[in-house]
Amino acid sequence: MSAKSPTLDQIWNWLEEVADPEIPMVSVVDLGIVRGLSWCEDQGKSKLLVTITPTYSGCPATAVIREDIVSALGEHGVANVQIETRLAPAWTTDWLSEKGRRCLRENGIAPPHPGQAISGRAGPQRPPYHASRSSCGVDSTEDAANDAIECPRCGSKTTRLVSQFGSTPCKAFYVCEMCREPFDYFKCH
Repeated sequence: MSAKSPTLDQIWNWLEEVADPEIPMVSVVDLGIVRGLSWCEDQGKSKLLVTITPTYSGCPATAVIREDIVSALGEHGVANVQIETRLAPAWTTDWLSEKGRRCLRENGIAPPHPGQAISGRAGPQRPPYHASRSSCGVDSTEDAANDAIECPRCGSKTTRLVSQFGSTPCKAFYVCEMCREPFDYFKCH
């Protein structure tokens, strides 16, 4: 790494400002999409390697996320960037930060259920994100049957699944029987 290169902590902070294109109230860092950062040498020049894992392998926003990361880093003077997409281990809602969960809830999207940690699915390299991860405990097809989804607006657990797919494929569409408001639920992966 060159003496003029920013620290990895600075870069993590910059990437916290890169919004997810489908859920713009949450950053790609708080969603756990950015898995790691490292400096390497490329023909005598410092190159930043950014490892990402999309929320699912066919996510249509992956290309935009890559472009937004490169653009944001370029604005901070980091021009030599390589984005590596890693699909294994698969992204999991365990990688959502507490800030990310809070932002989802505050914006009318029910965050996934916390539960037991899933072994073998290491999250992003940067603390405290990895330290705050917890598992959903159920997969998306079992959510409605096993656990009540709490309404992000009124807090009621009297909710009903309307569709397995909400405004994006990674969310399901629910309605609250108490306040009658519809909402998305970020499915566990």
